Amino acid sequence: MKSRSESLRETIEEMIAVGTLAPGQHLDETELAARFGVSRTPIRETLIQLASMGLVVIRPRRGALVAELGPQQLVEMFEVMSELEAVCARLGARRMAPAEQAALLAAHEACKEASLSKDPDDYYYKNEAFHYAVYAGSHNQFLIEQARSLSRRLRPYRRLQLRVRDRVGTSFSEHDAMVQAIVKGDGELAAQLAREHVMIQGERFADLMASLPQLTAAPT
Repeated sequence: MKSRSESLRETIEEMIAVGTLAPGQHLDETELAARFGVSRTPIRETLIQLASMGLVVIRPRRGALVAELGPQQLVEMFEVMSELEAVCARLGARRMAPAEQAALLAAHEACKEASLSKDPDDYYYKNEAFHYAVYAGSHNQFLIEQARSLSRRLRPYRRLQLRVRDRVGTSFSEHDAMVQAIVKGDGELAAQLAREHVMIQGERFADLMASLPQLTAAPT
């Protein structure tokens, strides 16, 4: 059972991921305490935890705000994310047990259903579960932790990408190719496909930059 502090952290983390708390927004401890019906102490502790994850920035004597990423930071972080995903896919193609392959296929099928419903938010959560299944298949706990940590840091931006026209359908098609390579045990192909799936450059980068105002203008 989750503790109150864990639930609080996950709730605020989710609010940042979906844009309810927008990049650059000031996080008032008193307001958050009132919203969640707790004292300021657990709020302060939660913000410190989120700061350690890179989701919040705490400024001395000025309080906390939701972290913002500039274009260069986004490119660099997605570049690293793409390589982490590539390693996970390569190792997964070699190491996944039949039960793990079945779990990956089930996550892939859930993505298919979400893509057909044309609901980018539903697809986002199914997509995240799919990627976590790929990470788990690597059987490298340190790698899994690093991939999940950076993935959480990029959640608002990965979610925003799915709102670009036709991106959900394209994402699912890319998943399909990755799944086939992993199940066949073709680690090099799986790594290449995973890398290309996550990397943002060219038109994808331009689309994300054009969409950023939607994220920073999200309602409070």
